[in-house]
Amino acid sequence: MPSLDIDVWRAELDDLELLVPLFDGYRRFYGLPTNLDLCRSFLADRIGRNESVVFVAGVRGGPASGFTQMYPSFGSLSAGRIWILYDLFVAVGARGKGVGRLLMERARHHGLETAARAIVLSTARTNDVAQGLYESLGYKRDDEFLTYELALPAV
Repeated sequence: MPSLDIDVWRAELDDLELLVPLFDGYRRFYGLPTNLDLCRSFLADRIGRNESVVFVAGVRGGPASGFTQMYPSFGSLSAGRIWILYDLFVAVGARGKGVGRLLMERARHHGLETAARAIVLSTARTNDVAQGLYESLGYKRDDEFLTYELALPAV
């Protein structure tokens, strides 16, 4: 893997325009249509209200190459803080260069800094590349519990 000259930092509202195209790319990866206004509004709300932690990878002053977003939560069984790593996306031109690994390591460091008991995530069953990354970083696949979701109508 080539050496990287990439910074990873916690996003602030000033980073919004770097993040919007990446977030839109992430949503398109999962089959959703482009919607830059929705992406901008959603990220501005999460970052502005301190409802999530977003880390950006890139060269400061240049284009961003990836991001990850984590939401705080708690685990009843562990009786402690957990982080839900909900988004990880690396721009097509930056894939295979270690950007995802850098972002995941920064997320782990944030978990340690906040005395979290765990970081949990899910990914598509077909996303073999992501699964390989997560497992190489020590994440264990949960084969005991099933995940269910109830979609609610938009307000």
